[in-house]
Amino acid sequence: MAPERPPALQPRPPAIFIADAPGLDFLNSTATPVDTPIDWLDSGNGLLKWLAQARLVPADVLDELKARALPDELDKVAEKARALREWFRGFARKHKGRPLTPRALQELAPLNTLLQRDEIFSQISRQRGGDADRLELLTMRRWQSAESLLLPIGEALARLVCETDFVDVKACEGPSCTLMFVDRTRRRARRWCSMAICGNRAKQAAHRDRLKNKR
Repeated sequence: MAPERPPALQPRPPAIFIADAPGLDFLNSTATPVDTPIDWLDSGNGLLKWLAQARLVPADVLDELKARALPDELDKVAEKARALREWFRGFARKHKGRPLTPRALQELAPLNTLLQRDEIFSQISRQRGGDADRLELLTMRRWQSAESLLLPIGEALARLVCETDFVDVKACEGPSCTLMFVDRTRRRARRWCSMAICGNRAKQAAHRDRLKNKR
């Protein structure tokens, strides 16, 4: 009798980008889209794929860092990314829905410590496209090691803190949903991470309740 084949692994769905803010999309890199929790940063390769999908790091940089990384080096960076994510999740949930004031600066010390390690410089380059062929000033980053992959994440979190009104930062109202987003709707009435996911579940639950009450 031929041995049974192990069940085929289901392909991992693409990461979720519904927050309308890269910093919150980073928090949403772990979620439960259906029934099984997924962590898109569960390994070094997972971190590289997520950064590529988020477009936070150029593809050629990801390839270069992967090629020169030591064994387990990227996995250790992914572990640090997860720790950063959970630390900032606590900050975001604490302050969501109300104005962020300078009093929060002390709480942001770990983020400032990360940002201090950045190596950003300006570079004059040739701009192509459109009607004009001219020079432009670009902001570049030196990618010294695998840990430098944390720097664009830190920058995204810092931009969220400094450029987003935390009054508009919300958590999805789905009972088991962990996703967060910035509500940029005109009336600030967004309640769900997605109408196709939690919004639809809420409608179905309300419909079942109505049918139950009619009996």
